[in-house]
Amino acid sequence: MTRQRITVAGAGVIGLWQALTLARRGFDVMLVDREMDPLANSASRHAGAMLAPWVEAESAPDVVRDCGADGLALWQEAFPGVVNNGSLVVAVARDQPDLVRFAKLTREHRILDRAALAELEPDLAQRFSSALYFADEAHVATVPALAFLLDACRDAGVDIHFGRALEDSDREALIVDCRGMGARHRLPDLRGVRGERILMQTPDVTFSRPIRLLHPRHPIYVVPWGEGRFVVGATMIESEDAGPVSARSALELLGAAYTLHPAFGEAEILEMSAGVRPAFPDNVPRAVVTVVDGSRSIMVNGAYRHGFLLAPVLASAVANYLENGALHPLLRV
Repeated sequence: MTRQRITVAGAGVIGLWQALTLARRGFDVMLVDREMDPLANSASRHAGAMLAPWVEAESAPDVVRDCGADGLALWQEAFPGVVNNGSLVVAVARDQPDLVRFAKLTREHRILDRAALAELEPDLAQRFSSALYFADEAHVATVPALAFLLDACRDAGVDIHFGRALEDSDREALIVDCRGMGARHRLPDLRGVRGERILMQTPDVTFSRPIRLLHPRHPIYVVPWGEGRFVVGATMIESEDAGPVSARSALELLGAAYTLHPAFGEAEILEMSAGVRPAFPDNVPRAVVTVVDGSRSIMVNGAYRHGFLLAPVLASAVANYLENGALHPLLRV
């Protein structure tokens, strides 16, 4: 029996999950990306990679929370590098009303007093009197996670071609287009949202889980990557400028990190980077079944800030649709 041929375009976290899932379901998959080293240049590399469906519910629609819980489970099943330490949300004294509001808008959390917070993150208890603890959430480090997915694709028999753009001849197969902003000409309602983050290193901070600091203007997160490395991010700017991190954003991120722990003031800055997230008007990722140049394609795009969380869910949704026509809340036919 001839296997259906599929070309997946784009080797960010969305495309890697699509290629891996489809190959494991028995499809004949080719993965292409115009970058010679997609792991170094993909927007996915700049992600915080928090698997936090219940925290995201504060500002995201219910479908992100519900599908995100499935995404968390799929990551835990697939990737041994998932860190299952939960996540924390804190606020300084003047912003405590924001923490109360956050608690009302989310669920699956426990309110910690200073003593309980000290048991989880002793350094935080010196500066914060309370926190919200989302015990069932997790996170990954982006580069190891992307490298794992790429190796898994190779092991699953995916035919991988880097430094190669999508070509007309590829349309003889079904195209699953995961090119993010590179596919904007096919998706007129797609927009770019700039995100900036800073990678720092210090032996004097020992956080073991992602921490979000609420702030009226620039809330931030700090994600531990191990070996004293921490990602501090991320700005959310309605702009498609992918240029270097601005001085204003750097000051805001560094100032907020210092608020969490003064030792960040002496940390080494390993990297400042910016990327452009693709987003639909409702900020919900989706797979759209369409016809491009006379050939059926599936456009998987609009990851916004939910790419790592929802990538495996989108992949399962596409695979199920191709296998038996099953519909999904993140699929548009």
